[in-house]
Amino acid sequence: MLFNQPIFVGVDPASPQKSFTYAALDKGMNLIALADAELDELTAFLAGLPFATVAVNSPSGVNRGLVREMKPEMFKTLKSRASGFRMAEFELRERGIAVTGTPATVAACPAWMQSGFSLYRKLERMGFKKYPAGDDAPHQVLETHPHAAFCALAGTAPQTKISLEGKIQRQLLLYEAGMRIKDPMDFFEEITRHKMLRGTWPLELLYSAEQLDTLAAAYTAWMAAHRPEQATSLGDPREGTIILPATNLKEKY
Repeated sequence: MLFNQPIFVGVDPASPQKSFTYAALDKGMNLIALADAELDELTAFLAGLPFATVAVNSPSGVNRGLVREMKPEMFKTLKSRASGFRMAEFELRERGIAVTGTPATVAACPAWMQSGFSLYRKLERMGFKKYPAGDDAPHQVLETHPHAAFCALAGTAPQTKISLEGKIQRQLLLYEAGMRIKDPMDFFEEITRHKMLRGTWPLELLYSAEQLDTLAAAYTAWMAAHRPEQATSLGDPREGTIILPATNLKEKY
């Protein structure tokens, strides 16, 4: 499938069905693709896009000990807490945003991180440049973090991602941000006394937790390309920077 306009893609390597879940938005934030795929299927889709910004919900580099190097006094105080995190992850943790740390070697990383590394490597071979590469680079890739993105959008830590409340909250945050996706408030309009008694909830109106994470990444890609002044970058390029769709982050969430 070919598109003649810029496309903004979010990718999550934690799909329960295949290796990746991905979502694609056009410049009007219309949802044009939402699917599960293996690495070759995903990169075949991306190869057909003449202009694309891709945001991946996975570390783009391993832990190189930069917290110890750049924040030595803080590291001494928080040694047990700080040693397992990259600089970007440490900065999020200090704000109260729960994130998983990245090990120092690829072999020590969990499977979903290793899938992310495989994707980054393949995208690099395909000619994707690390964001921000400028207007002359038609294909760019960046790292983001879905939970941190939702914290930034909500201004607080959202409800748990697998709960009904958490799904509705996340979907509403994206819908209110301008994404042309299902309106989660329709969920409540479809609830009747009869349906509640039978236990038949209109869950088809809500996206799965993995899809919502992917949609958050796609929104981040759109923001990074269209409104870079409203996106925040955390961390150090030597380990991988995390891009979030917010101008400023709160000190605590």
